[in-house]
Amino acid sequence: MIYVPSRMGQLNRRALLRQLQRLGVASRAELAKALGMSQPTAGKIVDELLELSVLEEVDLSLTNGREPSPSPETILRGRPGRQLRLNQSAARLLGIQLGVNETSIAGLTLGVPERDEWHFNFSSNGGLHPEKNWEQKLRAAAAQVDAEKLLGVVLSVPGVVDEAANKVLFSPNLHWTEKVDLVSLVQRIWDVPVLLVQEERTLALGHQLANPGEDNFLLVDFGDGVGGAIVVEGRPFVGTLPISGEIGHTPVLGNHRKCGCGAIGCIETLVSTGGLLESFAAASRKKNKSWTDLSAHILENGIEPWLAQTLDAAAVAIAGALNVLGLRRVVITGSLTELPPSVITHLSRAVQAGSMWAKFGSVECLAAPRRRAAGLVAVGIDRLVVPDAIPQKISSEK
Repeated sequence: MIYVPSRMGQLNRRALLRQLQRLGVASRAELAKALGMSQPTAGKIVDELLELSVLEEVDLSLTNGREPSPSPETILRGRPGRQLRLNQSAARLLGIQLGVNETSIAGLTLGVPERDEWHFNFSSNGGLHPEKNWEQKLRAAAAQVDAEKLLGVVLSVPGVVDEAANKVLFSPNLHWTEKVDLVSLVQRIWDVPVLLVQEERTLALGHQLANPGEDNFLLVDFGDGVGGAIVVEGRPFVGTLPISGEIGHTPVLGNHRKCGCGAIGCIETLVSTGGLLESFAAASRKKNKSWTDLSAHILENGIEPWLAQTLDAAAVAIAGALNVLGLRRVVITGSLTELPPSVITHLSRAVQAGSMWAKFGSVECLAAPRRRAAGLVAVGIDRLVVPDAIPQKISSEK
């Protein structure tokens, strides 16, 4: 174990890691220049992070072009052929996605993953005691996970999450998680730090990590529910209460469907995967309609009135959030992005129509892939590798 010496040291470490996340690979000299640090200071930080296996050196001349190609200036300033990157040789984090229907697990390196790749999957619910079934399945997966080098477990969970207290306060679609101590449950299996992260915040952090230039946006994810997360000036928005981005629980007048939160008329009862399929079945007067059926129907028939009304209702909630937050970019992830492009186009136009800023400038609404694994890595780096607290212990296990 090592002790972090100072707040300034932590800030320098965090700045260096974020710069390396953006660059992919870099020399010591390039990092020092980009951060305005002296080369001895940057070199000392690099050496400490190499010792902890947070960073690793790679010889670009031996990688056959598999690594990102640095600029000629980068190569000339660094050691010949030797560059730095976040450790991609060993899993340092265990990522767990606790979804409404399915739990997914993966060992994660500290490099930015290009896509989500989960190693194990199992049902999140089952039986009279779902928490016991979940723990049992988690133990079965643990037998196949190499935990020797883990810095910690980062667990993405839905609902209202108090991340500071590491506790699920309320989960409309997965109520059993409110009643158990998830951190203690996971630590009975892996004796390492465990962090709970609200799932939409994970997605927002993953999107930002994969797109470093996007520092101000509202992310809205559609799936079993509908949720949002806010990034302002490159940082996740954190209010005085452990709740934000709950767009899915905006009530819609005339909607009489009951939501898992206990309220009547929430927007997610209409525009979630289940809500859209229910409306589609009612409109077509047929049961058991699938997501594939809906997609094919939209391709053939376009945006019908029932779907237009649903998308317009979602747009009102999103535009209202943009007007309150003072943002002009919306990132859409999840199930809506799997439907024909006309769906996102309609939603985007409706959001623009309701956004005050659209009267003066541009308002963007774009579809993007879910980057949950990248978000879990971002959380692990910020809260386990370079945490804010001082003094703070960092594991040096290898």
